[in-house]
Amino acid sequence: MKLTLCGSIAFHHEIEAVAKTLESLGYEVRFPQIEDKSIDGKEQAIRIHFEKIEWSDAVLILNYEKNSIPGYIGGNTLVEMGLAFYLRKPIYLLHNIPEIGYKEEILGMKPRVIDGDFGKII
Repeated sequence: MKLTLCGSIAFHHEIEAVAKTLESLGYEVRFPQIEDKSIDGKEQAIRIHFEKIEWSDAVLILNYEKNSIPGYIGGNTLVEMGLAFYLRKPIYLLHNIPEIGYKEEILGMKPRVIDGDFGKII
């Protein structure tokens, strides 16, 4: 199975560690790279990551705690989830949906919460 990992770049160490774990389990994995902070660099990084989502069979959202919000999902990750939803890719969340203002939008995409169990990705 081909998976694209999504999540805040603040979690880049965790993203790389999860990618290695998933690869050892036989998954083919792509994930975001730390991008140039300029507007042009950000635009290019978004487009490249969208291509990874299009390539994948499913996306896994690595929603760790950030800013004292358990299961944090920020703006970029929400946009990536929206693309996956539009492309009819299964969306998996590592942790529960956070209590945030756009929780209903996340629920509408019907993500599957795996509670840290990669075996639930099918």
